[in-house]
Parts: sequence; structure tokens; C-alpha cells
Amino acid sequence: MMTTTLVVHAELRARFAVALAEMYGAEVPAYTTLVEVSRAVNADVAAALRERGAEVDRYGSLERVTAERHGAIRVGSAREPEQVGRVFAAFGMHPVGFYDLRDASASSVPVVSTAFRPVDPAELAANPFRVFTSVLAVDDARFFDAPTRERLERFVEERHLFSEELLDLADRAAAEGGLPAAEADELLRLATDAFRLSTEPVDRAWYSHLERISAVAADVGGVPATHINHLTPRVLDIDELYRRMSERGITMIDEVQGPPAWEGPDVLLRQTSFRALAEERTFREADGSISTGALRVRFGEVEQRGIALTAAGRDLYDRLVAEVDARRAAGDARARVDVARDVWREHLPRTEADLVLAGLACGEVRLVGGAALPGREADGSLSLRALVDAGAVVVDPVVYEDFLPRSAAGIFQSNLTDSGTKDEGAGGAEYDAERLSAILGRPVLDPIALATDQMQRSLDALSAQLQTPVTL
Repeated sequence: MMTTTLVVHAELRARFAVALAEMYGAEVPAYTTLVEVSRAVNADVAAALRERGAEVDRYGSLERVTAERHGAIRVGSAREPEQVGRVFAAFGMHPVGFYDLRDASASSVPVVSTAFRPVDPAELAANPFRVFTSVLAVDDARFFDAPTRERLERFVEERHLFSEELLDLADRAAAEGGLPAAEADELLRLATDAFRLSTEPVDRAWYSHLERISAVAADVGGVPATHINHLTPRVLDIDELYRRMSERGITMIDEVQGPPAWEGPDVLLRQTSFRALAEERTFREADGSISTGALRVRFGEVEQRGIALTAAGRDLYDRLVAEVDARRAAGDARARVDVARDVWREHLPRTEADLVLAGLACGEVRLVGGAALPGREADGSLSLRALVDAGAVVVDPVVYEDFLPRSAAGIFQSNLTDSGTKDEGAGGAEYDAERLSAILGRPVLDPIALATDQMQRSLDALSAQLQTPVTL
């Protein structure tokens, strides 16, 4: 009997990322420049690390980092998020993390978000493609009055982002772990086309009405289809990338979002972008005539990833961010990143291993051959700190694979031409991971739990190797 060879999730995902990058590069040429500069920075940083005898692959192989991308899309209410989940499941991508952007910046950003990505470390190593997916909070009265909400709901209900053929293929790929070659090709074609910028005319009056509320809302509910809003390469030195892009005449947003650069370990995620570019679009006017104009909604983002934090580490990080805000509000006139650097120096350990040993970050542990083991604790266990101090064990960082709501909102805000409106006197709508899970029809996974479990599996493996419990 002949056996059909499947194109499995990891390969589908890698091909999907490439197809979207080719499409987006054709639509937004400055993205191609961003990728070129990212690759050059990564090669230069890797060469410098090798010269110093430092590990190049500490946060993933250079090949993985250079190929790595995350995309971003925005969808409306009702069936669209559920269908998005079905499409991404075809590529082995699951919703991870709940991000509420509605109050994360001063601008009007009426969305809640998650990120679809692989969750198994082997799948991440094969291809870590992610898509940050925002859902319009149509029922939040702070942004949308009743007539606007009703029209938004009708508008979204009447459009169809994904064909039945695509959804059927996606369901098969998700259930079977992949597809035969011909069907895989068709899945990739249909899925890529679903995120292509639409050429259908935009209703100018309706778009403008939503844009006065929020440019993000207009990009979700004022256009006939969804599209890739930005596509993000990963870089090993985001400050150098920022400098080189600026030298090329690309207008960047005002600052790098997220933690500061400092002499200690990179934590979580740093992001920046070039400013949204004017793109020609077709409009339908009130009298039915067709005209041309421009919209500024799409931009090029870049990211630098650091070590994942535990729940305790994330609590500390949030307190440090609040401390930076408090110092600036109290009169420290320096740039946010300069204040943050001082705060980081005051409160964070200076090495990845110390972060992990303090219970603040997640690491994978590995035994060093030939090193002498330390003595056991009173209960017969081995202390991880003692193993590290003795040089018997090395701690490698678990890479942070997820996002930060304040940084995401900061990127959105920096690329808006207007801050929009928000009626703080009106009642907001309640959203959390449980509600978003119900909307998607699949559980939104906890990123901290995923990283912590990865660390625990590593500790368990070390304990089994040493035939002795190893404790933090």
C-alpha cells in the first residue's frame, strides 16, 4: 500500500512565513530594507561574539534568528477570530497570551489581542513564526456609541475573510498534522491571499468616522478585508538596527519600546519600527464616485528577544516599569530609557544564571562533563546554585516567545496620526483570557506557564541524569 507523504506543520509554517514575507515586501518595499539591515546586523553581531569567544546561539541559532518573523493582523467580532484560529491551527500555531491594549497607551486602541504560535520547543526551533492577532472590542462603549457599534457589527458580519475551501483545508491540516503536497500548496496559496491588501474601494465617510474614534478601529472595521499590518524580523542588536535604518533615511519611531539596553541580561522583548507609510488606496465617495487617496496604517517592526521571566520576575518587571514612570513624573527629565537603565541596575541581577537562581527567569540546565559535583543538601538533594557555582551545570536562557501589551500599544500609538477619542465616563467591556478563549473556540495558553514548564522539564531531566533531585 502506498503511503502519502504529508507536508507537516513545521514545513507548512516555514513556507507560510516566506510567502507572507514575499507578499509584504512587494506591498511595502521599506520592509525589504528592514530585512536587509537586520541580516547585516545579525551577521556583524555574531562575528563580534565569535571574536570574543562568546556563544552566538545563546538565544537561538543564527539561522533561526535570521529567519524568524512575526506578523500582525486585526479582525472584527463574531465569527472572524474563530476562523482565524482555524487557519493558524493548520500551521501548528496556537493562541498564547492575552493582551489588553485598550488602556495600555494614551491613544485610542480598542482591541484585545493574542499571538498564534507554536508551543513545543522543537516546533519553535524548527520555525517560530507568530501572528499577533487583535480583535476589535466592538462592545466597549468608551469607544463606540450604539449606532456605531450596530453598524460595525453589520459591516463585519457581511464580509467574508476566508473561503470555505481554505477553512476546510485548514481543518484537515490541523487534524492530520499536515497535508499532501498538492493540498499543501493550495492551502498556502489561499492562506497567503487571505492576508493580501484588498484593492476593493474603501467607503471614505465610514472609514473617516471610525478613524476619528481610532485609526486602529478604522483599519479593522472600515475596510473590506483584513491584511498583514506589519511583519517583523528579529535582530540581535536593536539599537544598532535603529541607527543603521536612520542612516538610510528611514524614519523610525521615537524610541525602542520595552526594557532598556544595559550591561545585564536582555529580558523579555524590545521592539521598534519605522513609521507607517502613505499607501495609495481607492475610495468610494458619498455620491458613489471612485477616487484615490492614501492611508497610513502599515509599518515595519523589528524585535530583539531576551530571557523569559517567571511569574515573580514578571511582577518585578511590572514594578520596575512603574518605578520608571514614577521617577519621570516626579521630575526626572531624562529619556525613558536612561531612567529605566538606572532602575534596572538597582534591582536586577547582572547575569542570566543569577536571574534564574533568584527565581525571576526561566532557564534550561545542562551538565558540564568532567566537573566535580558539590556536596548534597541535608535532604539529599543537589542545589542548582551549588552546581552552577561549582561549574558542573550551565544555565541557558529560555527565550521569551511572546509580547508586551505596553510595547505593542506603544508601537501602535507611535504610528497613529491622531490619538482618537475615548469616553472614560462610559462603561468598558470586560475581557480576559477566558472570554477570548470562548470567542476563539480554543484555549488561550499562558506564556509564563509554558516557559516555566520548559524550565521544569529541564530540571527533571538533570535530576534523572544525576539520579538525585536538583532544586532551585
